[in-house]
Amino acid sequence: MKNPNEKFMREALKEAAKAALKGEVPVGAVVVHDGKIIGRGHNLTESKQSALTHAEMMAMGKAAKKLKSWRLNDCDLYVTLEPCTMCGGAIVLSRVWNLVYGTTDPKAGAVHSTAQVMQNPKLNHRVTVTSGVLKEECSKVLTDFFREVRRKK
Repeated sequence: MKNPNEKFMREALKEAAKAALKGEVPVGAVVVHDGKIIGRGHNLTESKQSALTHAEMMAMGKAAKKLKSWRLNDCDLYVTLEPCTMCGGAIVLSRVWNLVYGTTDPKAGAVHSTAQVMQNPKLNHRVTVTSGVLKEECSKVLTDFFREVRRKK
């Protein structure tokens, strides 16, 4: 059987591609429960003009609706880019069990890069983190997008 981390990260990459087609920063996310995707999301920050519409937030919102609970116990979140502080806080508060992300965000990532939100001992929940899944592919989507943005200027 295919590596489940890679399988679900490929689904997150499909979401990132949807964001890119809309002119959004290409970040995608999926929430998995019992081996099934129950929430999908991609960045909609520009089109919605809201900082709250990051890929992770969109996917977790859909998953919460599906489960009829804001608690995402026993859920795994796959995201192409290391979550920011806002998303990291929401991941902890939602009690996501596992976070799997593709590439780091040196400027805003709050898992390993600028902060360690997932493992903050003062918070009520710890999230298991796996990083670097399909790192090159996740990074390339972002690099290609920003190269194109710069080319158009």
